[in-house]
Amino acid sequence: MSSDNSVLVSFGKKVRLLRSQAKMSQEDLAFRAGLHRTYIGMIERAEKNITLINIEKIANALNINITELFYGEEQLPTEDQNSITS
Repeated sequence: MSSDNSVLVSFGKKVRLLRSQAKMSQEDLAFRAGLHRTYIGMIERAEKNITLINIEKIANALNINITELFYGEEQLPTEDQNSITS
């Protein structure tokens, strides 16, 4: 696997984890997100490079903040990391 795929693998694992924690099947998540079930499977297997619009749809379907798809609670950026200093 190339390093280019590592972000897709990490993202797919996170989607699968959050979907499992929400006790949803891929079909349930796809329906709630307005996406196809096979597309969800392809995301979870890192076979698709997902768009920001579909990331937002998945976050909404999981009833989470979009940042939770990218960070674990221990990895969430602090306000200091988000601010720009002059």
